[in-house]
Amino acid sequence: MSSPCIREASEACFHGCSPFAGLPGAPAEKSVTGAAAFRHDFLIATSSSLHPNSQFTNHESLPSLHESFSLFTNAFPQYEQTEKADEFRANEYHHLSAANHVCLDYTGHGLFSYLQKIDHLPATSIASSSSHPPPSHSSSLESPFLEISYKSVNLGSQILHGVQESEIESRIRERIMAFMNVSETDYAMFFTANQSSAFKLLAESYSFHSNADLLTVYDHENEAVELMLESARKRGAHTRSAEFLYPRMRIRSEKLRKMIIGSKRNRRRRGLFVFPLQSRITGAPYSYSWMRMAQEEGWRVLLDASALRPKDMDTLGLSLFKPDFLICSFYKVFGDNPSGFACLFVKKSSASILQDSDATRSIGIVSLTPATTSFCHFQESAQEGISQRSSSGLFQLQKNDIISGMAPKEMYYGSPELHSSVVDNVTPEAVSSSEIEEVETPFNSARSRITETSFDGSLEIEFRGLDHADRLGIVSINCRARCLINWLVNALLSLKHPDSATVLLPLVMIYGPKVKFERGPTVAFNVFDWKGEKIDPVLVQKLADRNNISLTCGFLQHIWFSDKYKEWERTLETRTSVAKGTESRRKRDDRRGLSVVTVSLGFLTNFEDVYRLWAFISRFLDADFVEKERWRYTALNQETVEVHWQCKNRPTNSPLDA
Repeated sequence: MSSPCIREASEACFHGCSPFAGLPGAPAEKSVTGAAAFRHDFLIATSSSLHPNSQFTNHESLPSLHESFSLFTNAFPQYEQTEKADEFRANEYHHLSAANHVCLDYTGHGLFSYLQKIDHLPATSIASSSSHPPPSHSSSLESPFLEISYKSVNLGSQILHGVQESEIESRIRERIMAFMNVSETDYAMFFTANQSSAFKLLAESYSFHSNADLLTVYDHENEAVELMLESARKRGAHTRSAEFLYPRMRIRSEKLRKMIIGSKRNRRRRGLFVFPLQSRITGAPYSYSWMRMAQEEGWRVLLDASALRPKDMDTLGLSLFKPDFLICSFYKVFGDNPSGFACLFVKKSSASILQDSDATRSIGIVSLTPATTSFCHFQESAQEGISQRSSSGLFQLQKNDIISGMAPKEMYYGSPELHSSVVDNVTPEAVSSSEIEEVETPFNSARSRITETSFDGSLEIEFRGLDHADRLGIVSINCRARCLINWLVNALLSLKHPDSATVLLPLVMIYGPKVKFERGPTVAFNVFDWKGEKIDPVLVQKLADRNNISLTCGFLQHIWFSDKYKEWERTLETRTSVAKGTESRRKRDDRRGLSVVTVSLGFLTNFEDVYRLWAFISRFLDADFVEKERWRYTALNQETVEVHWQCKNRPTNSPLDA
């Protein structure tokens, strides 16, 4: 591994280390007792982080943002040690404030900063303003990013014969592997179009005919996992899933243990164990020991790192728990452009388990090439005499000489369809313009200006989004997320419906961990009216969007009810999905579960973001809030709810089913 101390760090975290180590107020002891005491003190601090009136029955009774922040910092003094994140947000992600946008729907890792995107736009597009404009729904699509083009290759062959990649892809790969703390000696990495492509690619390549079991650990519906399950079943795999205890959504440990160990007779059937370390929906954490148990029992392990916080891989300890496969995803710009790509890591010593398949040639391995507009803008800057660095902040010349006569080697002027699949921008090494394929595109006029020019030397890509996470480090990132998510959970639970009875009805029900030191930075919940009826999560999401708050919706499944909560089983919903490519419903898949609202915090999330969410949810304490919103919207003579395009899982325009 890249870190010489990774084993010590991993062992410490396996037994429960404090992420506040080195911060003021953190325990000096490294013993389990000291860590347990610190966790206890943290929970006490969380309970005192709200106004002394810990229950609120009217949204107008909430303390102000200023008062709430003062109480918050008094309860969590260590939060002030994470102020570097606020500096990054103010300097490089100013669109979040300019657009008054609360972004709570991102998971994965951001590649670039918003400032890089704005600085990279042609000067004419920003000349009208002395300051950077807030994001628009179209500017990000027009800005220069990487383009995706599919490779017709097999995963197994690529590992066996080596990955063919451009210089720019090599540099992106090296940067991502360093960020993920994955050794190039041990693993091969592949770019895929998205997380779903990565899962399906592995499923189509894995030899399920001889290792027929597929065991997953997900408390929620996941499109990528569903594609893997569907592909594995078609190839003869026996699929099973862990179950989760309602309402905290903890793993039903004894059941999962039996499925992993199984019987000695079925040991040869043990195939792939798919494990995420924490839930992307509920924030429920899972122990590393499940990975170890699976490995000891002969399973191949796929670690889904998509829901991990930035820098969490630094404590993962791959030297201890080297999974056979690993998947993670990256988006472009936080709060502005969630599209991006995913990465599939394959342990080289596990490559023999993969098979060549014709189906994989069209599934997911992609090339990353610079967008046409990216090079055009760079060339214009070069012609103006900018030799040390382009104005974008994305590219940095390794050599100062700029010479005419050549164009970037990997420049691809593809079809218009490819321009709709964008990732973020970079530019590779040079080659003659004769190697550029002649394709009719909207950029031909701009291209004619550069086919006879070139530059000597290569460019270094600057991933400022990843750089910011590196500079913050895992201690600050986890500290910040822990303080904010636990305050938010506590604040949501403080909202109660006024009632004539002695018991106040809760406005919000949380699924998964509540206030808990080890929980992840996501929370799943539902809002209930004064009669105890659940408000449709999609409606909550739409109303939040009107208030410039971006949330997502999820679907919890594989829920197991103990006798204590058996009556809640009737609240489950049935979701039906028909297998793709089938016209009849005979091949449908019925699932029972719960639709929920989901909030996800990133390292750039600040206290004002979570406070504004709390204030918005509190408005549902007004029994007429939904009806008022519907009439207010009608009064504006509007028929649809505009939904910001940034939100990954929503259509651009959706009717309001009030």
